[in-house]
Formats: sequence, structure tokens, C-alpha cells
Amino acid sequence: MTLHVRVNEDVAVSPTSSINQFKSQSFYKRYAKRGLDIALVLLFLPIFGPLVLIMAAVTALDGSNPFYSQLRVGMNGRFFRIWKIRTMTVDADVRLESFLKSNPEARAEWNKHQKLKNDPRITSVGRFLRKASLDELPQLFNVLQGSMSLVGPRPMMPDQEQYYFGSAYYSLRPGLTGLWQISERNESSFVDRVAFDDAYSQSMSFRTDVKTLLKTVLVVIRGTGY
Repeated sequence: MTLHVRVNEDVAVSPTSSINQFKSQSFYKRYAKRGLDIALVLLFLPIFGPLVLIMAAVTALDGSNPFYSQLRVGMNGRFFRIWKIRTMTVDADVRLESFLKSNPEARAEWNKHQKLKNDPRITSVGRFLRKASLDELPQLFNVLQGSMSLVGPRPMMPDQEQYYFGSAYYSLRPGLTGLWQISERNESSFVDRVAFDDAYSQSMSFRTDVKTLLKTVLVVIRGTGY
């Protein structure tokens, strides 16, 4: 059965059995993709580096660490630490559990999406950063370090591995952006991400990555994150 994942109203991604396309994809995956990551990050680092420092300084005004790191599962199942600008209160885990216990509807939303539209943990500064997806920018250093790619699957947490059994996720570097991020992501369930990852594994190419990066810019401009 051929898997089709529609990433927007006019683009569909599907697997291909062409030997020539497979060889081209294999070369890109093994060599050119990493080179593209490094080149683009170094090119835009003079712009995004100072922006990260400014956001960190504003976030630190509440007296807490402006950066947040979390353990994620990377390529071949290796663990790595992802970096973000902190957008939540320092007692985020306790506050979430308390909120979900007293709100059955929020619990159902969390179980389906692993996120909340009205999350009580988000700070006022953090809400703006999330809306514009600016809190993800420190992951550019993850890309330089090699634990992530600019385009790839959304990096999962260790306790989410049950949803990814048998998926293509483990053969890819997690991405700063990807097919899920440029889709109607807020309307899809968490388990839908697996289909996006499998589709990306089959369609990976220089053209796919460039189109995904360009569409990510439009998503950021629209401010659909939360």
C-alpha cells in the first residue's frame, strides 16, 4: 500500500521505487544534506545568534535560567539534549499535572496532541516566542553539533517512543522543521507525526528540504505556533 501524506492543499508526498531516485536520495542523505545544514547555519548565524541572545536576556528578567534543555531521542535511538529559549514557568511539570488532574477536557487534548492550546505553564514572553516559533532557534547549535538537521522529524521525548515503533524516525536526524511543522499541525493528532516522518524518509531530497525551509518561513510569519 502506498502512503500519501498531504502537507498542504497542493503538495502530496509519496514513496518511489525508482533506482536512480534512490541512489540520488542516498547520496544526498549521506553527504550533501549535512553539508547543506552546516552551510545554511553558518550563513545565518550572524543574524540569528544575536537574536537568541536578545531573547535570552528578555526571558531572564524573571530571574531564572533563560535556556531550557530536554532529553530527546535522535538518529539510531541515541539520546541528545535539545535546546530552547525557556517559555514556561520554572514549576512547569508540577503545574501541568495539577492542571490535567482537574480538567478532563485538557487531559483528553493532551493525550491526543501532547500539547495544549491554553497551556497554564506558558509565560507571557513565552507565548509570543512560541507563536513565532522563535523559542526553537537555539536548536541551530544542535544542528551544528550534528544531533539535529534543519529538516527532519520533530524530535521525540523518550516516553513517546511507543508511538514510533517501526517508523523511519530512527534512520533520520530530527529536524528543526519538517513536513509536520508546515502542515495543519495543530489539527493533527500526535500519532500522525509518524506518517509525516515516514513520508519524509521516502521523499527526502535537496528540493524537498529547500521547499520545506521556505514554507517554514511562511508558517513563522503566520504565527500559528503555540
